[in-house]
Parts: sequence; structure tokens; C-alpha cells
Amino acid sequence: MSHHQPEYYEKVIVRDETKQSSRFGERAISAFQQKHPFETRKAESARIRQKYPDRVPIICEKADKADITTIDKNKYLVPADLTVGQFMYVIRKRMELSPERGIFLFVGEVLPLAAALISSLYEEYRDDDGFLYFTYAGESTFGHPTTST
Repeated sequence: MSHHQPEYYEKVIVRDETKQSSRFGERAISAFQQKHPFETRKAESARIRQKYPDRVPIICEKADKADITTIDKNKYLVPADLTVGQFMYVIRKRMELSPERGIFLFVGEVLPLAAALISSLYEEYRDDDGFLYFTYAGESTFGHPTTST
């Protein structure tokens, strides 16, 4: 099966201070992208991928205005065969979320399936800088008030 895509699917980046457009829709530029120049990020991801070819470099940041604990670490290097559900478990543990708190991981505007492989998401959604960007948001799963812990 060929993964060749028509020209109109090529990723188009709009160099704007707050938004980035691509074939996946428009999304806010992450704090990591704002803090680090494109060439620096690209060089870092290339170095990481060369040293650890079986791992995927991920940036995971809280969605704007999300009512959930802010994670203490936003850079991850995960096995390519990890699933989104397994990555979500890692994030939940770092945040020390209570079981009744739900968490949602997005890649751009997409809410990937828990069974999706990180490697598949990386192939489809990685940024031009070589990182895969996740944003997370929370919601109470069982109707309890949405507290952070």
C-alpha cells in the first residue's frame, strides 16, 4: 500500500506567532515551539532519532484553559510500539490524577484511539521539527466536581 499523498495534502506552515496551519487543521503553537527556534528543535529531534531510532520524541502540554493539573515534564522519549493508552497511563501517573478524573490526549484537533500506536501517530502527525505534539485536557469521568487531584 502506497503512502504517497496528492500534492494538496502537503503540510503548509504559516509562520505566525500564535497559530500553525497544516493539513491537520490549525492549532496553537505550543509553548515549547515558542520558546525554542525551529532549527534548534529540528536538530534536537534528529539527534534523538539517530541515537534512539526505536523511540519517538513527544512534547505533551496542557491545552489552553484546561481544568487539570499541569504536568511537571513535557518532553518524552517513548518506545515506538507504545499505545496511546499506555502513554496516557504514564501521563496520569506523573500528574498523580485520581481515578475519577478523566484525561484526554489530542494530536492537533484529533482525539486518537487508545489502541493507536505512537509510531503510527508519529508517521501521520509529526511536526516538521520532528516532534509529535500532544495536548491534554481533563474532565470528570463520573460526574464529580472537576478538582485537580
